[in-house]
Amino acid sequence: MTGEDAEAALPADELQEPAIRVRGLEKSYKDLQVLRGVEFDVARGGIFALLGSNGAGKTTVIKILATLLRADAGSVTVSGVDVACEPAQVRESISLTGQFAAVDEILTGRENLVMVARLRHLPGAGAIADDLLERFALTEAGARRTSTYSGGMRRRLDIAMSLIGNPSIIFLDEPTAGLDPEGRLEVWRAVKELAVQGATVLLTTQYLEEAEHLADRIAILHDGRIIVNGSLAELRQLLPAATVEYVEKQPSLEDVFLSIVGRAK
Repeated sequence: MTGEDAEAALPADELQEPAIRVRGLEKSYKDLQVLRGVEFDVARGGIFALLGSNGAGKTTVIKILATLLRADAGSVTVSGVDVACEPAQVRESISLTGQFAAVDEILTGRENLVMVARLRHLPGAGAIADDLLERFALTEAGARRTSTYSGGMRRRLDIAMSLIGNPSIIFLDEPTAGLDPEGRLEVWRAVKELAVQGATVLLTTQYLEEAEHLADRIAILHDGRIIVNGSLAELRQLLPAATVEYVEKQPSLEDVFLSIVGRAK
């Protein structure tokens, strides 16, 4: 049976089921209410950006989705599995890359990848490492200690490590935080590669340009709620085009973000 035949054999409701479904998500830390009924869906495949300022609650959402934190209220399913009821099953289909590269600086790039593959009891750890080094343009640096890597190289290696075991859903929490412009571009290329390979990517970011450049859909998280959610084209329709020297100028994501967040205050 071909991939298309197998897909055609699936029930229509299963085909349409989102990779991630979030409903009524609430979370407080003592008297501080961080999430106030967050709701969104992430379709299978492609890149979904959760955009918001520092302290908006983006990392809290990611931690709940990745089973690292329990919500106070609401429901979350990942690949159709409830994260609160069956966290172990959820973890089998996801990977999480945090805000700081989790690489061992004493080891080489290749040794980091081999170590993770062996910890996951996968056969052919060396071949897995070599394939990922090639995919993320790190082959020449594979024999070097990661302490010699640039910030962008470390993040690319970190993302490569998260792919070991072929997770279908990848969470990237502020993947370019602290990187210089060159490092950010390196990571952007790596993130696009994930989508090309068929993974579903949910990334959090406070960088408007990053969301605009990478995401198929963008949700803006503000004051604990999703205040807008759509494609870049749909978000741009929320503001009228401006005319500058007789040339129509479409609003940027920055224009939309500042307008929407300003109205929500």
